[in-house]
Amino acid sequence: MKPLIRVAAGDVPRLIAQLREAVLLDGLAVLPIPGEIEPADPIEALVHDEVAVVVETSGSTDRPKRVALSGAALRASAGATSGWFGGVHGQWVLALPGTYIAGIQVLVRSLVAGTEPAVVPAGGFTPEAFVEAARTLDPDRPWFTSLVPVQLSRLVEAADADRSVRAALGSFEAILLGGQAAPAGLVERAAALGARVHRTYGSSETAGGCVYDGRPLNGVDVRIVDGEVQLAGRMLAEGYLDDPERTARAFAVDADGRRWYRTGDLGSIADDGRLRITGRADDVMISGGVKVVLGEVERAVHGVEGFADAMVVAVPDAEWGERAAVVSAAAAARAEGALEVLRAATDAAGLPPAGRPVRLVVVGDLPRLASGKPDRVAASALARGADGA
Repeated sequence: MKPLIRVAAGDVPRLIAQLREAVLLDGLAVLPIPGEIEPADPIEALVHDEVAVVVETSGSTDRPKRVALSGAALRASAGATSGWFGGVHGQWVLALPGTYIAGIQVLVRSLVAGTEPAVVPAGGFTPEAFVEAARTLDPDRPWFTSLVPVQLSRLVEAADADRSVRAALGSFEAILLGGQAAPAGLVERAAALGARVHRTYGSSETAGGCVYDGRPLNGVDVRIVDGEVQLAGRMLAEGYLDDPERTARAFAVDADGRRWYRTGDLGSIADDGRLRITGRADDVMISGGVKVVLGEVERAVHGVEGFADAMVVAVPDAEWGERAAVVSAAAAARAEGALEVLRAATDAAGLPPAGRPVRLVVVGDLPRLASGKPDRVAASALARGADGA
């Protein structure tokens, strides 16, 4: 056993130094925490020797959890990412908090590559700050960064009026985009500006993204079991800290000893081998006896102009049991007949009548977690509390 120490993620040099010890040298395990001040008593707990980093997550539909990752898993993930780009080791911009796995992996990839990351200052992501960070990169090295959709959207919007943002977008060898599904058309708009964006899929339990553009990285296996996506490979987490029951539910072991992570996501593998995510297994409602995947309803809604960021949640219904409700902050949601347009879109997508939205809830701002992901618990509460539209 060894100590797990809390390290302020806002103190990036300190965090990098501790990650180097933990991931590359099997030193003390690290729990990144928000803020810039080092805790007076940094020791959090004792963990098994193989644990290098613990990531505290705050899911959009579930209670928080602490994911324990080994140095070997983090190094395997970093190596697989480098392999995806032909073994290139470039320089990274850290635009995400070091408390999240995507931010941690930017630092781990930098450590493995022996490069110094550029850091976007904390306090809210802005295109201007991103450009300033990019300007500090070595022009003789390939540039990489990892973003969530809301960040890329801000860059794309700013690029229309700011040539420096447009130039920065086109200067990166690759922009990894993950954390949630990208709004319809965002990646295409970024590509038109010269950005090379790769959609990533993964989680803290897989040491970050492990499927890029629908294809698993080297050493990653994907299978579909009863509609659920399961992943295997050296990048898997050890489990959840001090939560053996949750670990046993999330990680399955085959008869041959191979471990698989049950993602809780629904998906399929297309004829070309690409993985397609359709929704969450815990985000399925039963409406009039019909199973409806809310992710499929949301995908249809996102195809309607002005509703690319809308959320779809289930609300109680006396007759059907549950029905779909759309939560949106878009101006289009205030237009007369907007709900009918959304219902027509779900019909056009081939969804059953049970999937037609019955409520459109207009909000000032969409509820989000600190990571930028949609807060579906809050959105559901808003939809349940609304009178309807």
